[in-house]
Amino acid sequence: MTTIPIWDTQQTPELNISAADYSLLTDLYQLTMAACYTGEGLEQKRASFELFVRRLPEGFGYLIAMGLEQALEYLEKLRFSPEQIAALQATGIFAHVEESFWSLLAEARFTGDVWAVPEGTAIFANEPLLRVEAPLWQAQLVETYLLNTINYQTLVATRAARLRDIAGEQATLLEFGTRRAFSPQASLWAARAALAAGLDATSNVLAALQLGQQPSGTMAHALVMALSAMEGSEGEAFSAFHRYFPGAPLLIDTYDTVAAAQHLAEKVNSGTMQLSGVRLDSGDLVSLSKQVRSLLPEVSIFASGDLDEWEIAKLKAAGAEIDGYGLGTKLVTGSPVNGVYKLVEIDNIPVMKKSTGKATYPGRKQIFRSYAEGKATADRLGLITDVPLAQETSLLQLVVKQGQHLQPPQTLTEIRQRTAASIASLSEQTRNLDHPVSLPVEISSTLQELTQQTKKGVGR
Repeated sequence: MTTIPIWDTQQTPELNISAADYSLLTDLYQLTMAACYTGEGLEQKRASFELFVRRLPEGFGYLIAMGLEQALEYLEKLRFSPEQIAALQATGIFAHVEESFWSLLAEARFTGDVWAVPEGTAIFANEPLLRVEAPLWQAQLVETYLLNTINYQTLVATRAARLRDIAGEQATLLEFGTRRAFSPQASLWAARAALAAGLDATSNVLAALQLGQQPSGTMAHALVMALSAMEGSEGEAFSAFHRYFPGAPLLIDTYDTVAAAQHLAEKVNSGTMQLSGVRLDSGDLVSLSKQVRSLLPEVSIFASGDLDEWEIAKLKAAGAEIDGYGLGTKLVTGSPVNGVYKLVEIDNIPVMKKSTGKATYPGRKQIFRSYAEGKATADRLGLITDVPLAQETSLLQLVVKQGQHLQPPQTLTEIRQRTAASIASLSEQTRNLDHPVSLPVEISSTLQELTQQTKKGVGR
């Protein structure tokens, strides 16, 4: 494959992202397909694409939908500047496309409809998190960005919801993942998704302030080591930090955890120090937390160090005396959510993919969830023309009509409450960390019939 340089290779390339760059933050084939549709006179045909996962990540019984707000912001701001169009033309890749393609990009605005499940909703395999109904070229072009934000935020939100479910409502959970997130942009999305799915705060200052939240954190071993070396002891390091941040939590495992706790206990018991908490970042957290609790019974104990929901479950089962957790690497990385974005209807003709292991259901769909005594009992995947049965709730909602948002963005508090309610509605089997069983998803008779017809080519 030949690559065509379009930037001056003598200059240092800039890889920063702003809203003005969203249009080019896509895979090349989205643009080449849009150009092909234009050349064939199909670009304005009404098309419907649905975003869903074929299967859940291993060990997951559900997903928590997240990232809709950023997806809609992207659609609202989608534009192509003259400079961007010139850069595309300079590649030479589009030398044979119709001139009307460039006019299409110059006037680009998203004019379609969007249906989506609200953020914080539990979702299962083959259920659409989102559907775009728009002119074919628009619906095609936006695939890459929508998958990027929704796949990643859904992963982090799901991990955060599981962590909250295992740790319990009383535990303090902090998002510490910025240094492990896959990019600076991803760190902001991770912080948002984690907070929206149940965590209490983030250490990411920019994310916290942009979200109207208070950033939270402690200190690093470097401060303890630096001040100990310069001022004589670990105790002096703690005292120095408290001169500027009175009562702040202290990291006590730099040298000898128990000795540090004993020193602090003397200070607290004598009334010469106020201390809100201590953090343990290494060692046998079960044993150390119990020893620290005996020395500092009124002080919160916070643990960190590559923890995940399985590790927290083990710590709790072993009787660890831990009040809160810092979650980083395992929260913002891990098994990806492999969401896909597939065409389900074009010009009122239902279509489906028939590839082995990757077949899709045709037609525009709705998710109907049944409840009994506040618990979700089953889902029914049907067509938008299907009618909800008794005890069923329709999950997909119209959020954008002809390019216009129908409602203001929801607050983190609202999404957090929905996440908590979604988790509470699931059975213990579905919430299990080991061998979870997803909610059963029935395929409606009308969708089954349409699938069989489409397989045979009926209506083509």
